[in-house]
Amino acid sequence: MAAAMAACLVATSAVADQPVTLRVGDQKGGNRSLLEIAGLAKDLPYKIEWSEFPAAAPILEAINAGALDVGYTGDLSFLTVFAAGAPIKAIGGTRSDARTQAILVRQDSPIRSAADLKGKKLAGTRAGWGQFLISATLEKAGYRLDDATFVPLGPVDAKVALLAGSVDAWAVWEPYISYAELKDNARVVADGEGLTPTITFVVASDTAIATKRTAVADFLQRLNRARLWSLDHVAAYARSTADLTKLPEDVLARAYTAQRTSPIAIDDTVQREFQQAADRATRYGLVSKPVDVSKALDRSFNAASGVN
Repeated sequence: MAAAMAACLVATSAVADQPVTLRVGDQKGGNRSLLEIAGLAKDLPYKIEWSEFPAAAPILEAINAGALDVGYTGDLSFLTVFAAGAPIKAIGGTRSDARTQAILVRQDSPIRSAADLKGKKLAGTRAGWGQFLISATLEKAGYRLDDATFVPLGPVDAKVALLAGSVDAWAVWEPYISYAELKDNARVVADGEGLTPTITFVVASDTAIATKRTAVADFLQRLNRARLWSLDHVAAYARSTADLTKLPEDVLARAYTAQRTSPIAIDDTVQREFQQAADRATRYGLVSKPVDVSKALDRSFNAASGVN
């Protein structure tokens, strides 16, 4: 009996000594490569199990399904998933210049401003930054949302459609904007300044927040430190990401310079701007009912995030 109890205690101790594994969703050229190039992926007091996805939407789906602990996504995509009941919170994030969300047209297009978008076919991501920016731009120009035709397309298909002339304009974000301007001779006719907070949230499942808090907090702090590093090392960051993504280095350098993506804390300003965006999204029909975003934001990681 004593021997059996001793064996059980040894086994329990061995399990307790095993490091926490943080399951993190990423995209190619995303947070993993940023941590590595910034030198912050070493000597972790926990393990990271990285999973690469083609976009933010499947990252959110995996967190909702319990397959991931942490990921990142644009503010509107996060809002849509949270409003649908996903057990997920935003614990930190970054802010980019709002002008790096924009509506593009071909160089030879007669469209010169938002006033010319009436009656046109406008492509963008459904229920994300693309559709939101199109709706907000039409509203600002004094048009109804049905004064133009929304064409739901992801960035790859939307680019093809714009160049082929099957849509008149395309709402998108960096680095697609820089690529389109530098390589495809596209033009910006409207942008997100004053219309969108342009926030990308770091998100975690409620379960991970409750059971892996120390690891989640450390991971968030490392991401924030890496993001600050990238602001002072744009050329090195662009070169490294170009090797991974096969995107042109000049495109990435231009995009990173324009974005000036900086870490943020979840504070009153973020909550107010996100609530305003959520209210707009409800009015535009992107979410089915009003959302109290305070319930989607977890401020308890602010002190450990390294961001004031």
